[in-house]
Amino acid sequence: MRCSAPSTRFEAMSEPDWLPPQPYGPGALQPGGVVPQDDRTWAMASHLGSLVTAWFAFGFIAPLVVMIVKSDSPFVRRHAAESLNFQLSMLIYSVVGGIVAAVVIVLTLGLAVLVVLPVMLFVLLAVLVVVIQATAKANNGEDYRYPLTIRFFS
Repeated sequence: MRCSAPSTRFEAMSEPDWLPPQPYGPGALQPGGVVPQDDRTWAMASHLGSLVTAWFAFGFIAPLVVMIVKSDSPFVRRHAAESLNFQLSMLIYSVVGGIVAAVVIVLTLGLAVLVVLPVMLFVLLAVLVVVIQATAKANNGEDYRYPLTIRFFS
């Protein structure tokens, strides 16, 4: 079996024949292989909006609203679903991590705070970095997959 280089950008974005068809696949591209600016803006809003709504501990609200409002665009839906999955995963990880941290802090009579606080700061910084990366990819018309994400929606 011989592999050949794709002749167009759209062909490069299409999925291989051996993969099952994906909902909301690469069909979001226009015939020239370009994602419309409006779709890129909405996709960016699904990622950046999660940072704004995260101040209220509900980072999943913005991607959920974008997914509902702009469900006609496969590109926006993919980004909103990815952002929503990531925010829900982080919510679950935060609750579990908070419970574990509280137990460990109590068991060590408070000494574990010296470890827990830097770990929490590192995780917050890592979340900020991947959200910014996802926003940049959305602005470029590319897909992005968040790391360590439980796939609730596709």
